[in-house]
Amino acid sequence: MDLDRLAFTFFNAGIAREYYPDIVKGFWITVQLGLAVIAAGLALGLVLALARSFQIRAVNLLIVVFADAFRALPALMVIIILFFAFPYAGLPMSAFTATWLALTLVLGAFAEEIFWAGIVSIPKGQYEAARSTGMTRWQTLVSVVVPQAVRLTIPPLTNRTIAITKGTALGSVVALSEILGSAHSASSLAGNPTPLTLGAAAYLVLFIPFVIFGRWVETRFAWKR
Repeated sequence: MDLDRLAFTFFNAGIAREYYPDIVKGFWITVQLGLAVIAAGLALGLVLALARSFQIRAVNLLIVVFADAFRALPALMVIIILFFAFPYAGLPMSAFTATWLALTLVLGAFAEEIFWAGIVSIPKGQYEAARSTGMTRWQTLVSVVVPQAVRLTIPPLTNRTIAITKGTALGSVVALSEILGSAHSASSLAGNPTPLTLGAAAYLVLFIPFVIFGRWVETRFAWKR
């Protein structure tokens, strides 16, 4: 094993110092993108699940078609369509916007199905008890059903959110300078893969705390029977 060659190729200190600022810049773009995707995707999923609970046939059909379509489509394909095809329809968007919107739609589709599963798992007796006290259907959903449904859905929702958020790396395909995009560009300029090693380290720094936080949320707020 040639350790010196391994170190020079993947752990080159000089190249790391030169391109470290690029990786840091990409790190913060990834953080901003990830937080935006989580906030918008979960909100979209919850709104769609609530709309579906009113059992309006046409609305439900549209929501089911949306959820099935975006759960089936690869996120990368959605990003490419939004970035390259939409400008021909007069809707150009930046690489950041295209990546954010694509991942938001995908996360929203999965979140809607997860939230909906939580809502329908609540016993009908709870609906009836709430309505018997004079609460409206909307009040029943917001005050009685949704709080219980959200706690039931925390484990699958957390796992799916983490999986889709890691898809921010797909933005590199449309030249978004997030972690992978910055690392790949720096590696090409340097003629050395050390920036990719820095990128891998940046992903660990970002997502290990995220995974730990997700596990804490599951433990702290998950439904206890």
